[in-house]
Amino acid sequence: MDSTVSAYSEKLREMSMLSLLCSCLYSQPHPNIFGQFEDMEVKSLDKRASGQAFEVILKSPTDLSPERPQTLALPPQKKEPSLGELQKRLEAAEERRKSQEKQVLKQLADKREREKEVLTKAQEVNNNYSKMTEEKLHHKMELIQENRMARLNALKQRLREKELHAAEVRKNKELHTELSG
Repeated sequence: MDSTVSAYSEKLREMSMLSLLCSCLYSQPHPNIFGQFEDMEVKSLDKRASGQAFEVILKSPTDLSPERPQTLALPPQKKEPSLGELQKRLEAAEERRKSQEKQVLKQLADKREREKEVLTKAQEVNNNYSKMTEEKLHHKMELIQENRMARLNALKQRLREKELHAAEVRKNKELHTELSG
């Protein structure tokens, strides 16, 4: 019993899922010819250990077997187009060319317009940035100038105070020399 189960499970591993389903659904063996198509024939060969084998037989187009009807038909003869038809085709092609040319020119004009808008916007941004930078620089220069002036005024104030102090010291010295003198 074990050997039968192991042989069966080994066989299941070798079979494809499709073959397994087909063998479960159709218990009767397949006929030798598996399928016949217009230009090929598929025959089933004996089952092998690795699965099923098929033989595909391609039929040549010149096969004149009685089973197959002769379907070699000549292509329909094309009639020569008239001068009027050729003229209409030529005019239609010219209209298509002109239409495509107009469309391409319109796309180019639209692209140029968008490029101009982008360039104008970039120039505005650049001008605004330049103005803002110039204003900041001007403001910083004013602050530096004010700072310098404030320091200069502070130095002048200290100098005046020192001069006043020196004058007071001289005055006191003169008074002291007069009193002691």
